[in-house]
Amino acid sequence: MYLFVHEDREHLLARGERFESDLGVLEVPEDVAPGDIVETHLGNGFTVRRLRGPDLFTHLERTGAPMMPRDVGLVVGKTGVAAGDRVLDAGTGTGVLSAYMGRMGADVVTYERDPDFADVARNNMDVAGVADTVEVRTGDVTGDLGELSGFDVVTLDTEDAPAVVERTPTLLARGGSLAVYSPFVENTRAVVAAAREAGLGGIETLDTIQREMDFDDRGSRPSTGGVGHTGYLTFARRP
Repeated sequence: MYLFVHEDREHLLARGERFESDLGVLEVPEDVAPGDIVETHLGNGFTVRRLRGPDLFTHLERTGAPMMPRDVGLVVGKTGVAAGDRVLDAGTGTGVLSAYMGRMGADVVTYERDPDFADVARNNMDVAGVADTVEVRTGDVTGDLGELSGFDVVTLDTEDAPAVVERTPTLLARGGSLAVYSPFVENTRAVVAAAREAGLGGIETLDTIQREMDFDDRGSRPSTGGVGHTGYLTFARRP
């Protein structure tokens, strides 16, 4: 899959696909490559671009609110997830976080309770090019905790995250990292308590707030629009 870009329009298309719009009919060549310019029958050119991480947030099929790129960045930066790592993820949703980690070369096992959402996530992994490194399992991760162990990173975005955190001494390898996302303070507090009880170290919670800047003739200031706060991220590490 490649992005086909014309001014402010972007379309995710596959080789050999036929796409129709007010700009004309676009026949995608089988040998198309990034950097090519493909014209519609009306002569409007689309520049071919390789799908990059930030594009996943925009173009993957959504089954809810996907994790924002800024939150993904914090998870990656704080856990240090890298190529060759084994990652356990729960609460797949759209699959943006799992796709990011898979594209970094990590081997990811991710759990999604809703069968329909899981099917969408599997298709999204195909689109992201990580179907070989990200395994989407249908079900609740708490049902498999007895057979899961030795992960380098555990990432959670579920209401029952505290119950999973309690098992991190088994789930995580020595020195492994935990990242838990929650939109609510109450769940975050329970996660912190569970991490302390489990004997994890380096426990910290960050309120992820980001504001875009506006620049105009009158002056410069933070934007009053958009979503500033997205959620709370708790990080910890097994000694």
